[in-house]
Amino acid sequence: MSNAIATDAGMAWQTGPIRPRACTCGSVVCHLLHERVMADMSRRMFVGGVAAMLAPFTGLHAAETSSAGTPKQADRPVLLTNLRLFDGTGKPVRQGVQVLIQGQIIVALPSAGEKVEGAQVIDCQGKLVMPGLIDTHWHTMLAAIPQMTAMTADLGYLYLAAAQEAQRTLMRGFTSVRDAGGPAFALKRAIDEGMVAGPRIYPSGAMISQTSGHGDFRLRSDIPRAANEPLSQVELTGVAMIADGEAEVLRRVREQLMLGASQIKMLAGGGVASLYDPLDSTQFTEKELRAGVEAAGDWNTYVMAHVYTPKGIKRAIKAGVKSIEHGQLADEESVKMMRDEGVWWSLQPFLQDEDSNIYPDPARRMSQSRVAQGTVKAYEMAQKYGIKTGWGTDVLFNPKGTATQGRQLAKMTRFYDPLTLLNQATGINGQLLALSGERNPYPLPLGRIVPGAFADLLVADGDPAVNLDFLSDPEQNLRLIMKDGKVHKNTL
Repeated sequence: MSNAIATDAGMAWQTGPIRPRACTCGSVVCHLLHERVMADMSRRMFVGGVAAMLAPFTGLHAAETSSAGTPKQADRPVLLTNLRLFDGTGKPVRQGVQVLIQGQIIVALPSAGEKVEGAQVIDCQGKLVMPGLIDTHWHTMLAAIPQMTAMTADLGYLYLAAAQEAQRTLMRGFTSVRDAGGPAFALKRAIDEGMVAGPRIYPSGAMISQTSGHGDFRLRSDIPRAANEPLSQVELTGVAMIADGEAEVLRRVREQLMLGASQIKMLAGGGVASLYDPLDSTQFTEKELRAGVEAAGDWNTYVMAHVYTPKGIKRAIKAGVKSIEHGQLADEESVKMMRDEGVWWSLQPFLQDEDSNIYPDPARRMSQSRVAQGTVKAYEMAQKYGIKTGWGTDVLFNPKGTATQGRQLAKMTRFYDPLTLLNQATGINGQLLALSGERNPYPLPLGRIVPGAFADLLVADGDPAVNLDFLSDPEQNLRLIMKDGKVHKNTL
């Protein structure tokens, strides 16, 4: 723990919780839309819906909810006792320790049996206490709706659907997500302000795509587009922005930074979900990618790049991209380049199984099969060469698939031992989130239970030294869910 964090934690103990920086969204349109949509959500959804959801829960949070139905922080220290601790640092589960929380911060790990004057005690009944889970490739606005709905629905509807899914995401134990593309700024703000229950969101804003690229969802009848023609519906809603040439890339990246992006998502190759671009295609020139990287770097953050093939991976790394998203078709040369340049590999369990995104046409299913075959090899090479590896799901346009989020982590024990894997989804993923540097909206440690970290944690029935199957059924096995020091669920 750095001296700065130790000092901040001490100040929090004396003067109250440290407040994270608020969303810096500067868009007038987004502000007005936010006010309208959130007011409607508060009236229709949260007064009744969240109150009904919280009603069955017992204990601390039942007495400490706001008038809007969202939990409040306790007004005195909270002490978790009688527990087994997985702290997210990679160490084995240990006993003989307690967790002391003040406001939104973990301030100390007292020895078992040590009394804390005035603290509110939660007896964890010998169960596992662990950090909240982190998904580093999640589409907050696009996961729980079909693709046609995403392309055609009113933006207000998309926000309402996403807010509802955000609550469910939190109830699965995911307290933080890195949003990999979509207009998530207003939802992030609503969650940060306590209007809506949901995970912390690291927003990328609109995905930056070339014409004909992975983010070009226009119809064939929309081609060609004149220089002075209006933006497409997908661009207007903020799902993706089309940019060709360095100047246009600079403009579109800078717009997302202005709206509050914590990192930038660029599409450097073909994919499975899109209609036109072939999986093997390489997208954006190195100069175009470098323009985006430089614009992000000027704001002290980084670019994450969607790409699968060795050629695209190597081009992205040469341009300065810091996180390769997917990359399941990588070869050893491109993986060694990741290692040598210190680039993160953000991998997902694309195994073309019952948890996969569903594609109706044979061409996309064939691409999906290629990626699934490459996934096994990718995990082998990531470990062989010691690549910094993040874990995420990339559930997309798949309402039924969102519920599999925890299961998609649990099944990864075919590649990693359970403790290593759980560390990847907590402390290691927290390091990837922190790559956003000065644009980090939540600058204290995430994914760890250490003094000075945010109080995002779970109490669970399970033993990560054996398996992670307990995460497959969060409703049954997650007994307490705390985010920001606020208890959202307690069935102890």
